[in-house]
Amino acid sequence: MKKVLIIDDEQRTRELIAKMIESFEFDIQTFPVGENVQSGLAAIQEIKPDLVFLDIQMPDGTGFDLLKAVPEKDFEVIFITAHEEFAIKAIKFSALDYILKPVDPEELKGALERALESMKDNETKQEPQFEALQQNIQPSQKRRLVLKTQESVHVVDLDHIIRCEADRNYTSFFLTEGKKILVSRTLKDYETLLTGHNFLRVQQSHLINLNFVDRYDKGNGGAVVMKDGSEVPLSPAKRDIFFQILDKL
Repeated sequence: MKKVLIIDDEQRTRELIAKMIESFEFDIQTFPVGENVQSGLAAIQEIKPDLVFLDIQMPDGTGFDLLKAVPEKDFEVIFITAHEEFAIKAIKFSALDYILKPVDPEELKGALERALESMKDNETKQEPQFEALQQNIQPSQKRRLVLKTQESVHVVDLDHIIRCEADRNYTSFFLTEGKKILVSRTLKDYETLLTGHNFLRVQQSHLINLNFVDRYDKGNGGAVVMKDGSEVPLSPAKRDIFFQILDKL
């Protein structure tokens, strides 16, 4: 039986999540006992949970502070948050999961199923993701993107990504030094994350890092040539915005 710890400063939220989880009839025991960073840490040490639902904003600090204080994080984490855009982006960059308040039963069930699947598959522990998260929550630090494959977890600096290419529900990342990583998430997911970090979706299947653009070739309908020599088609609908951004670089 898996042990699920719920850490949130609102008792009502803790109890509601516990009741929802119990209604799903998974083989799970819930512990809705942590109300802040201090009591949450004590609960982790005592209960040794398999999964922690962790509130971000608490009276004596944040869920991020709590994670930083745990020496060995041998459990999965799902964050509980209100609409804190910066925190949500940091969580997404780190390939971690979250649910929004007020908690929706279907969202909760989906997050729980993903966590249980991850435990069943005995995937790589989340330690690299937690380390990336500590950097991603610092506004002054460069964002790092966590890419999870079936075999491993890659933590990638954004300025090492040359371009991304869609392959149905998969995305290939082409990195500096000729490295390629294939992940089972859509290009749309990454477009949403990387827009605002000098990335542009220049065609339905292609998202590029504008810092790696070498030139634009007019032949064959127009293509963007990247610094690694790869050619990416430029959609007519994106031509104006591409040249506008390029002029500003």
